[in-house]
Amino acid sequence: MAKPHTSVHLAVLVQLLLCCTLLVALAAPASASASAPVPAKAKKVTWDVEYIMWAPDCQQRVMIGINGTFPGPTITARAGELVSVTVNNKLHTEGLVIHWHGMRQVGTPWADGTASISQCAINPGESFTYEFVADKPGTFFYHGHFGMQRAAGLYGSLIVEATAEQDEPFRKDYDGGELNMLLSDWYHDNVFAQAAGLERKDKHFQWIGEPQTILINGRGQYECMLGKVNNYHRGIYKYAKTCVRDKEAKLCRDEERCERRSECGPYCPESQCAPVIFDVEPGKTYRLRIASTTTLSALNLQVEGHELTVVEADGNPVEPFTVTDIDIYSGESYSVLLTTNQIPTYYKPGAFWISVGVRGRHPKTLSATAVLRYTNSKLQWPTSAPPETPAFDDIERSKRFTYRIKALKNAVTPPPKRAMLNRTIVMLNTQTLVRGHVKWAINNVSLTLPATPYLGAYFYGLQGSAFDATGEPPNGFPDEYNIRLPPVNSSYNATLSDRVYELPYGALVDVVLQNADMLKETVSETHPWHLHGHDFWVMGYGEGRYDAKKDLPNLNTDNPPLRNTVVVFPHGWTVLRFVADNTGAWAFHCHIEPHLHMGMGAVFIEGVDKMHDLNVPKEAMMCGVIRTAAAVHLTPASRTRSTAPATPPAP
Repeated sequence: MAKPHTSVHLAVLVQLLLCCTLLVALAAPASASASAPVPAKAKKVTWDVEYIMWAPDCQQRVMIGINGTFPGPTITARAGELVSVTVNNKLHTEGLVIHWHGMRQVGTPWADGTASISQCAINPGESFTYEFVADKPGTFFYHGHFGMQRAAGLYGSLIVEATAEQDEPFRKDYDGGELNMLLSDWYHDNVFAQAAGLERKDKHFQWIGEPQTILINGRGQYECMLGKVNNYHRGIYKYAKTCVRDKEAKLCRDEERCERRSECGPYCPESQCAPVIFDVEPGKTYRLRIASTTTLSALNLQVEGHELTVVEADGNPVEPFTVTDIDIYSGESYSVLLTTNQIPTYYKPGAFWISVGVRGRHPKTLSATAVLRYTNSKLQWPTSAPPETPAFDDIERSKRFTYRIKALKNAVTPPPKRAMLNRTIVMLNTQTLVRGHVKWAINNVSLTLPATPYLGAYFYGLQGSAFDATGEPPNGFPDEYNIRLPPVNSSYNATLSDRVYELPYGALVDVVLQNADMLKETVSETHPWHLHGHDFWVMGYGEGRYDAKKDLPNLNTDNPPLRNTVVVFPHGWTVLRFVADNTGAWAFHCHIEPHLHMGMGAVFIEGVDKMHDLNVPKEAMMCGVIRTAAAVHLTPASRTRSTAPATPPAP
């Protein structure tokens, strides 16, 4: 946490506190529901978030569940419908928030669910109601956004269906219905141990390592494979074990073991780690919705014997293209069309493996498997070995898939031209050392978060008291910086900061994500970056260091895809463009959970002069300096003056 900053605001408030303490009882909090837009229809649910004992990969662990289950309940809403979720925090020892990944929260920025940015954490024993409009159809999900709670199992699917008036352009192309697939990875170490290792100093730093299991809809099998094993996962196949029905049948007859579930295998009745089976009719086309909420892993998905036609990315239609497999990074979602056109034979009985394996990192985790089973299948299970995952280090293959994603013609508004740009921010992603701690940094600034949510600080005009508002983070990095060398070879010293970027309402902004070496020379990773409160146009990708004079004119202005998450490849760059037309405080960060925990993010403040027009519920803001000042009956700032430096011109 960044230390608070004294200011005139706080001094005045303290003086008023001494003579106006009786006003405390008169300052009734505003209702969150009164602040949100109210469409004609509303979907209301109530959730108890609590610790549960669960065995997602046949090994029982303590994790976070919702209403006693894992993953959390799937929310299905219609576009334009109001979603109302009352969250009761029954964790007892920690706060929580829930982020609705892909929902833009126009007019309801406090419902975005980001601790210290858009709201206070919901304390143990307290409740908070999230209300927001499901603003467009698509495949989305939700997850915890406090500490590393996503890695503890706090997530679930969010599906927004199109209305008859707002139909999706590819809806007529499938007649078999929809299948939902939420992908994740799972660690046996709890998130407190993971965080403690990441925060240790100097040589005592402990990376979280590779996950123990990949999960499909919250189910996986630790250290065993369903089906035959061959050179299935290059580099780790020799450790694979085929799950044995006979041995597990004995376990299933042991009532005590099955009650504990920690020793029940995937074939045991009602096992929490039983494989996911999708029953489908032959001769139909299905929409397979796929989303990834992984802690770390980039994944590859393929369905044995079937091609996949990509039609949606992050809730936006794309020009259809057909592949045998897809790469998916944490924070991304896709819809693909799959046609059940196989004819059952002796060698292909009508049951097929769905295989999900690790990409981009040296795999130490067995691939996950599920089953696509035709209703006329001759057998219950596939008889073949699951498909092999592509080579983990074939980055060029990943790039070819990513570069094929383009906006569907006439379905996505093209981006404004570069002549209209108000600002360009270049963000250098580096792993570095700060006071002996390993951190991730943007332009050598590692993000820390204040005790007071930024949204509340701006709403009440308390910026100087709540965080460092004396300036912005760097707008770029030095020309002489060598992205092919670790940062320790540079005199470019890293710091911790809770400063933010202030963007005038309506500004057109380009963000250049620049990748570089980590602490080890020649080592660079792929990072999936997610922007809250917006969809953005992915203008282009490139190799090496971004050169505005050479690269800016060559960006894709014809059909760039709209996304909310985008990757930047090793030693490369990615350019995204968005309009800052959503008043609020918005996180922009790497969606790899430990990277965000280590400071790999930034915060955009949009529409400072419009903050006072928001009807922010007080219960979302009563922490930090706002809680201290609440005794004097805080009122919104009538007009908040920007303390950021003047907006630099676009290059």
